[in-house]
Amino acid sequence: MSQQGYVAAPPYSQAQPGMGGYPAGFGSGPTQPMYGHYGGQPQAFSGPPTGMMKSPVSSAPGMPPPPVSSHYSPNVQQNGAHPQRYPAPPAPTAYGQPSQSTYHSMASQAPPPAQQLTNQMSAMNLGNYAPGPMQSPPPPTSSGAQQPFQMPALPGMGQPQMPPGPQSPQMSPQMSPPQSPPASMSMSGPPMAGSPMAGPPMAGPPMAGSQMAGPPMAGSQMAGPPMAGMGTPFPGPSPPGAGGFQQPGPGQGYPQQPGQFGGQMAGPQPGFPGAFPGGAGQMSGPPQKKRDPDSVPSTTQVIEDDQAKRGGQVYTTNLRGQVPPLVTTDFTVQDQGNASPRFVRCTTYSLPCTADLAKQCQVPLATIIKPFASVPKNETPLYVVNHGETGPIRCNRCKAYMCPYMQFIDGGRRYQCGFCTCVNEVPVFYFQHLDHMGRRVDFYEKPELSLGSYEFSATMDYCKNNKPPNPPAYIFMIDVSYTNIKSGLVKLVCDELKTLLDKLPREEGVESSAIKVGFVTYNKILHFYNVKSALAQPQMMVVSDTAEMFVPLLDGFLVNYQDSRAVIYNLLDQIPDMFADTNESETVFAPVIQAGVEAFKAAECSGKLFIFHSSIPTAEAPGKLKNRDDKKLVNTEKEKTLFQPVKGVYEQLSKDCVAQGCSVDLFLFPSQYLDMATMADVPSHTGGSVYKYNNFQVETDGEHFLRDLRKDVEKSIGFDAIMRVRTSTGFRATDFFGAIHMNNTTDVEMAAVDCDKAVTVELKHDDALSEEAGALIQCALLYTSVSGQRRLRIHNISLNCSSQLSELYKSCETDSLVNFFAKTAYRAILNQPLKSVREILVNQTAHMLACYRKNCASPSAASQHMQLILPDAMKVFPVYMNSLMKTAPLVGSTELSTDDRAHQRLSAMAMGVEDTQLWLYPRLIPLHNMESGSEAVPAPIRCSEERLADSGMFLLENGHSMFLWLGHASPPDLIQSIFNLPSLAHLPAHMSALPDLDNPQSKKVLSIINALLQKRPNSMKLQIVKQKDKPEMLFRQFLVEDKGLHGGASYMDFLCYVHREIRQLLT
Repeated sequence: MSQQGYVAAPPYSQAQPGMGGYPAGFGSGPTQPMYGHYGGQPQAFSGPPTGMMKSPVSSAPGMPPPPVSSHYSPNVQQNGAHPQRYPAPPAPTAYGQPSQSTYHSMASQAPPPAQQLTNQMSAMNLGNYAPGPMQSPPPPTSSGAQQPFQMPALPGMGQPQMPPGPQSPQMSPQMSPPQSPPASMSMSGPPMAGSPMAGPPMAGPPMAGSQMAGPPMAGSQMAGPPMAGMGTPFPGPSPPGAGGFQQPGPGQGYPQQPGQFGGQMAGPQPGFPGAFPGGAGQMSGPPQKKRDPDSVPSTTQVIEDDQAKRGGQVYTTNLRGQVPPLVTTDFTVQDQGNASPRFVRCTTYSLPCTADLAKQCQVPLATIIKPFASVPKNETPLYVVNHGETGPIRCNRCKAYMCPYMQFIDGGRRYQCGFCTCVNEVPVFYFQHLDHMGRRVDFYEKPELSLGSYEFSATMDYCKNNKPPNPPAYIFMIDVSYTNIKSGLVKLVCDELKTLLDKLPREEGVESSAIKVGFVTYNKILHFYNVKSALAQPQMMVVSDTAEMFVPLLDGFLVNYQDSRAVIYNLLDQIPDMFADTNESETVFAPVIQAGVEAFKAAECSGKLFIFHSSIPTAEAPGKLKNRDDKKLVNTEKEKTLFQPVKGVYEQLSKDCVAQGCSVDLFLFPSQYLDMATMADVPSHTGGSVYKYNNFQVETDGEHFLRDLRKDVEKSIGFDAIMRVRTSTGFRATDFFGAIHMNNTTDVEMAAVDCDKAVTVELKHDDALSEEAGALIQCALLYTSVSGQRRLRIHNISLNCSSQLSELYKSCETDSLVNFFAKTAYRAILNQPLKSVREILVNQTAHMLACYRKNCASPSAASQHMQLILPDAMKVFPVYMNSLMKTAPLVGSTELSTDDRAHQRLSAMAMGVEDTQLWLYPRLIPLHNMESGSEAVPAPIRCSEERLADSGMFLLENGHSMFLWLGHASPPDLIQSIFNLPSLAHLPAHMSALPDLDNPQSKKVLSIINALLQKRPNSMKLQIVKQKDKPEMLFRQFLVEDKGLHGGASYMDFLCYVHREIRQLLT
């Protein structure tokens, strides 16, 4: 692989520790206050800084002193206690704005003449994305498969303009010439960096609102240079052995900067129409050349290409480090020694051999494990291996379970552990001879020797108190306060449970479920029901002392549904009538969960609580909450408190639940603020789920809620689980993200784990890895099955190791990387200002791509300074990162509900790779021109307003929301066939379901919608929106390639911004 021909500035050759990637998880932060200087005025310089110098090892103000030993030495603290991943930036005195930046303070500079602007636009050629027109013939799979993407080096605003050279010879023939829109067009957002619209004094990238000088999406009135001190992740080279940031001084490295800091940052200038986010004023001057959106990488194209190449095929897992098909591709897995990608995916399938390489490229190393993932009907379910009394065979030293990576030696009498290299004796009962290749002759008969995933029956040693567990139980707890009775919710739940309880999860091949059921209703007090099968009528017991919660009956509270069916039916009929005349509007909440835990303790079982609750718990009781929603905190240092749960009662409850194996699923029906951050705290630590239905109405939301409830009750699940991730020597698991609880640094505890929950595990080096041996990971999950058996589920995966960065980039998986970044960012906002978290996301994007360009791009491509070069496996990475920064939790907007933001943050923490992929890049399906005869679903199109047609009908879904968008010129016959109405004008407002009509179009649309509802983990409520109607605004926020409604760059602007950051890193 030919390496780069030019020398980088010193700061680039040694990556800075800590920039959002390497040295550390989000553990407890440094003791000094972080980001203290953020809100304050930037320190002004009397003269312009002239670049950077390696200063003595002092740390920047507001930073902890730099650690003395390397972050990676083997004797670094035990995992868990890591320095911050999102470290404090050095003080804003770091450096002036580089001359390349176009988002300059324009206070003192005249805008370039209009002619110059047009030149600049025509110079911005975007090379087409063939897999590497830049290099000689190697095939796209070669490590040099890059994506050239042409962008001129944009000069800063008042500097001499470069002539727009001839079109680059690499331009591919399919590229359409830049089109010129009508002159009157009002551009929403900078037509391109460098035009007068690039916002008056915004010293920041796309998306800054007025007077914002921060990175994309900075909040208002944040002064300071763009990402002061963080414009590049490397202020100064890192001294050997030290891990802190240094404070740069004048000296070597960067070119002389224009005097950015001397004067005050000016506010928007009156002379410039349309300050930054899509200003109103019409652009003056000659017609603009518009950048062609088809020239930038398309997510839908990448998905389509992978489906064409690998869809419908059998993926065998016999090779180490092979990259699986994308999560969006339909394929069949044949397990031949590594776990299926349905269970385990990685951010890269080729780990860098050393910590230094990892630090240099900043690509996070992580694995996303979904231990209970659903397996399609045509794939083999997991085998259960039973070794009887002796239990599973394990390595004596590291306790790894028998798996395909154990090497049998000595004629089969001993085996060497692949994880720690310890040599173990083979137990007598397990002995078997080896064949001529050194493999056991029973290799194919034993799942644990030939497969990547399998289960072991656990012995008593793996059970609590050394006795077998009881089957789990489900308790349904219904809030019968005034709002839930009046809305009809209580009756709806009771009616549904009559049929739903027949569908409780059960073991394969068993007639009925072993899960027991119980019922509680509550408002300010709790009512328990005795539904013993011998009774003619259910009996109610009331507990009014909510401070000392206990369960008033043991026998008859948790019962087998089949035995007590008649009594339960009777109870479910009576509940809505019993409370029909209630006036009680106050509720308790914590005592309800406490009651569930006590019931499971008394029955000595694990299980799940299904709580149906409507409002903030204000009744006098433990866990009483008050309204702490304060929009004034948005975009301030204290915004993070909106996401933090109220400490105390709920924290202790989470621990009690996990200890008992009690998972909590919460169905919320709020009409106002209810402190989601606190109420959802227990579900989010116990492997539970939270569902939210704002302003619930049975007519419009009933079916949507019931679909969620059915999925939730029926899904496959394990209880009282504990997971351990073991790795071969040289690296280890250091940090874990998910709906989990951790008492120590290695054991991931989950009160329950279902088929939709994933745990993202960050990996770090503690020594060098070898290319020959590769890297091995084993995830072992101990759990109680739905029938009450204790089992171990094992998933193994082997990865390659390489000292070539090009191998790492070639083996990256964008969808997994984005899952990791979403979770790390969402955890970081609990401790840091949103602005800092967004800056780190931008920086890391630029850093990963800059490292690729510097170390892996072919010299011919690298010499094209205009090109944005992206690795083939990461060419759509920027669109996902930009979309992530526009999600509700990361946008500082007072228009968004605090509860919705907290809900989205918590939901994302447990998502698997396919869920985050769809959530950050929704599917937009054109339905107006499909062939009603064929089975095929029309190919999705790019998520941008430009792709919608006035006469079209489009379905958009992201796994949580679903919209049917109708263009204002939709043909009447289309409206007639779908809605049975003569025209669009007759469509009623707030329609939430389509009629089932007897015509091919209607049938096809309904079948597409139903297939999606069945496939996704959550139900989605269909929202029908007409073009240019007010509700269309809701739909627009899902068009992730466009500018965000609440702030956020368009995909094109974000690419320009990242490109500029990369060039800055490389100069």
